[in-house]
Amino acid sequence: MNIDLKGKRVIVTGASRGIGRAIATAFAKDGAKVAICSRNIADIANVGEALTESADAVIARAVDVTDSHNVSAFVTEVAEAWGGVDVLVNNAGQGKGGNLDTLTPEDILEHANVLQMGHFRFTQAVVPHMRKQRWGRIIEINALAGTIPTPEGIPSVINRASCIALSRSLGMSLPKDNIMVNTLNMGWIDTGQWDRHFKEMGDGVTRQEFDAMVMKVVPAGRYGKPEDVTGMVLFLASEYASFISGASIDIAGGMGGQIAYYPTLKRDFAESIRQRREMQSSI
Repeated sequence: MNIDLKGKRVIVTGASRGIGRAIATAFAKDGAKVAICSRNIADIANVGEALTESADAVIARAVDVTDSHNVSAFVTEVAEAWGGVDVLVNNAGQGKGGNLDTLTPEDILEHANVLQMGHFRFTQAVVPHMRKQRWGRIIEINALAGTIPTPEGIPSVINRASCIALSRSLGMSLPKDNIMVNTLNMGWIDTGQWDRHFKEMGDGVTRQEFDAMVMKVVPAGRYGKPEDVTGMVLFLASEYASFISGASIDIAGGMGGQIAYYPTLKRDFAESIRQRREMQSSI
């Protein structure tokens, strides 16, 4: 199978690091025109400079996804520069923890404005251009917690579920315009954030112990890699996916309901480490 995306006009949001950067890099290596954005102009400019080595063309801008005018202006700039938009990858947005005892309604609404409304703003801005050319691909980057609720992280559970519902709804309404919409729901893709999670455990925990604890709920027995995501993104952006819309695909190494046990697993692990430290200090 030869996926050829040379010359395709692609927008990737949240592309300054992690999965977004990996996706933008994959499109660039395939010869696409790549427009990228994030909140920080210095970070996104650095990524844009790196992409120019392989991409057909690059536009890199600082965009606030909570600002409808800012989003619309960016999409208009891209469409006018390149004569349209073929692919949107809605990646911007981070997870947010919290539960009934720690959150306020405003906390959830603030997260929703970045995540589900950010995705909605970009989709609303690109669809007129895709309708005009009667061709488009919209790929939503979401999280497994949006399909399988967990007992912690209420903002992520609620807002990811909303993003997935939006994707599936648009995946039913837009194919008549030859615009296909699908969502990819991430499990634990390691783009560096698990290093931070490990460091949060404090002294006395080896990385091997930490990884063994995390992997207890991942049937594949490893973290996902950015390459595990980018291949599916390129496929869904290609002609090979011309009859796929409204799909919700988990990229999680087989992890499903097991994710709900992770908060308890982590607490039990932290408690065992605390007890081990106490025993060691008393010797």
